[in-house]
Amino acid sequence: MAKKEHADIISTFAELKEFKNIDNSTMLSILEESFRKVISTLYGSDDNYDFIFNPDKGDFEIWRNREVVEDNELNNPNLQISLTDAHKIAEDYEVGEEVQEKVDINSFGRRTVLNLSQILSSKILEIQKDTLYSKYSEMVGQIIAAEVYQVWKKEILLLDDLGNELLLQKSEQISTDFYRKGEIIRAVVVKVDNKSGGPKIYMSRTSPLFLERLLETEVPEIQDGLITVKKVVRIPGERAKIAVESYDDRIDPVGACVGVKGSRIQGIMRELNKENIDVINYTTNINLYIARALNPAKVTSLVIDTEKKSANVYINPDEISLAIGKNGNNIKLAIQLTGYHIEVIRGDIEIDDEDIYLNEFSDEIDEWIIDILKNIGCDTAKQVLKLTREELIERTDLEEETIDQMLEVLKAEFEQ
Repeated sequence: MAKKEHADIISTFAELKEFKNIDNSTMLSILEESFRKVISTLYGSDDNYDFIFNPDKGDFEIWRNREVVEDNELNNPNLQISLTDAHKIAEDYEVGEEVQEKVDINSFGRRTVLNLSQILSSKILEIQKDTLYSKYSEMVGQIIAAEVYQVWKKEILLLDDLGNELLLQKSEQISTDFYRKGEIIRAVVVKVDNKSGGPKIYMSRTSPLFLERLLETEVPEIQDGLITVKKVVRIPGERAKIAVESYDDRIDPVGACVGVKGSRIQGIMRELNKENIDVINYTTNINLYIARALNPAKVTSLVIDTEKKSANVYINPDEISLAIGKNGNNIKLAIQLTGYHIEVIRGDIEIDDEDIYLNEFSDEIDEWIIDILKNIGCDTAKQVLKLTREELIERTDLEEETIDQMLEVLKAEFEQ
């Protein structure tokens, strides 16, 4: 009989051996299970067979154990061997001893050998699919760099560094993205489907998670747990807002995320095709949170309905366009970020001649405190003094001592 079928099995074994994502114990288990199944079909039992595998050489051996019996007592050729046949192997065999002999795979028959090769090939494919699914299921939420292999109208086929196929659908692409075959692009794994045709791995560049992961790679303080990203909302390719928080008063979370002269955030914006990104301090004070969310517009005052989760926000006429933003993007994102329905209302404010802008007090009041006061709609000293001490504490989240010192400075100016 030709040795082609034997060679096919060796080739399949070698292919299984080269599949790096399967450990040796699993590989040997699959091989032994396949061979035992064939032997059981042929002889009714595989209990007297031993399997020796050599993964390094890509080879294997099968040995059969049989008891030596008198020639006239041979009843089961699979479990027994006659004394005459045993002497052909070694002359010193005696009745009752066990003979171990190597099995020639080609003796199984051509059809059986081909069937065995097909079983092993099917097992390899099954393992590859299961391993790929398990691998990428654990990678959901991670950024992957992959090569553009094929560009279609509704999706793009990507290949990772091991040649696995990934899908970037049109809806998950930034509208201004343009791809060429061979380009390396980054995207986040968002979903893995395990269907009959094999696992399908879906990527995204529009998911808020993609922006969050990019921020994590650029900001060591997030990786170290010093800064927490509370929420990310996006209109991909247009604008995004990120709320961040630090539990360490010594760390400015917004400053850390933006970087010196915008160095950190600029790199992310380039990756997202110049998507504008606002980073704001998260707070549980909903008045202040809504005011910050509407940045760069300055809020004059707010009326909150916590039960209906709605807010009427009063803004000076020249700031209304900033609050709404291009195509309404700024207010849309503020609504998504805060979870409140926001209604912007024109709030005309007249500044009397005796009032003083807060910037004039920068020598006596820290600029960061002035910025917080502006965020709640107070641009002048009298606007601050119109609010009660309790209102200022609630709306700014400032310490009581800081509020008292600031009020003392402002009141002193008018008393003079």
